[in-house]
Amino acid sequence: MSQTIGEERVRMAFNPSKTDEVSQIKQDSAALINKINAIPVPEKLANNPGEFLRLKALALTAVEEASMWAVKAATIHLG
Repeated sequence: MSQTIGEERVRMAFNPSKTDEVSQIKQDSAALINKINAIPVPEKLANNPGEFLRLKALALTAVEEASMWAVKAATIHLG
């Protein structure tokens, strides 16, 4: 089964702790990544989408980072 870009970015299948909390963090993060990724280039920026694409990339990176840190926080007691 093919994964969405959000599922790939948060590595949905990787959950060695097998905790529901980690699964939920990853599901929520993947959904937000997918939503951000689906935002189309505004028509008025079609000829020069650079700033729009930069902002979108920053948002995607921030969600990926937040997901990673949230998973770490959720599993710190397991180490």
